[in-house]
Amino acid sequence: MRTLARHFGEDEEKWGLAGLLHDIDYEKVKDDLSQHSLLGAKILKDLGVDEDICQAVKVHNEAHGIAPQTLLEKSLFVTDPLTGLIVAATLVLPSRKIADLTSDNVLNRFKEKSFARGANREIIKKCEDLLDLKLEEFIKISLQSMQKISQDLGL
Repeated sequence: MRTLARHFGEDEEKWGLAGLLHDIDYEKVKDDLSQHSLLGAKILKDLGVDEDICQAVKVHNEAHGIAPQTLLEKSLFVTDPLTGLIVAATLVLPSRKIADLTSDNVLNRFKEKSFARGANREIIKKCEDLLDLKLEEFIKISLQSMQKISQDLGL
């Protein structure tokens, strides 16, 4: 999210915070995902987090059918499933190291519908319409960003 913010000339701290906090409610709602992101947005609002971050958190769960409006909302919406796909693609590598993953690897896994089924390809592909980024470019930006923080990710 920070790299996308930089790409679009937006606030890297704010976007990074949205990326870090977007699943804040997951442990509390993992047995009832219909509440996921709604509770997260409420928790963040109660903590005094900026409204635009709270709204992006709420919108990122496609199950609610809330169309992302702002660039921050659109970015979080399409990035969330892509990061999951990248992690899954890393974990099937013999080395299990994200440094060994390439954009082509991720693109090939993207095309495998049975691989990481939870990573909604339709939403990831919306990067082209919502962000005006080709899928290949979006994957490259996201993968390189995750590779830079591989130690933090444990990958």
